[in-house]
Amino acid sequence: MVKQYETVFIATPVLSETQMKEAVAKYVNFITENGGEIVHEEDWGLRQLAYPIQHKKSGFYHLIEFKANTELVANLETQYHRDERIIRFITVALDKHAVAYSEKRRANKKSAEQK
Repeated sequence: MVKQYETVFIATPVLSETQMKEAVAKYVNFITENGGEIVHEEDWGLRQLAYPIQHKKSGFYHLIEFKANTELVANLETQYHRDERIIRFITVALDKHAVAYSEKRRANKKSAEQK
């Protein structure tokens, strides 16, 4: 069954911009090559962590919203575990209310950028 998911991962802050783009491309390609569809992608940039993770106080945040089946999500999380660049991640299934909120948030952000 195909559902809509949102995944946010935090990459180690020692990565260069090029390395971060490679990491993001790896996961976007993984999703699309395994039958998923990318709905939206956002780079939140370098942010302070609420608490240290692996002795790091900041990290690069990235959000990917996608449609896929449940097996793909399990495989994606396995990929996150194996990648030493990723220090934390979370993937959640979006219900109809979360999907509507996400679409509204994107529309508001787009209209704010156009002004």
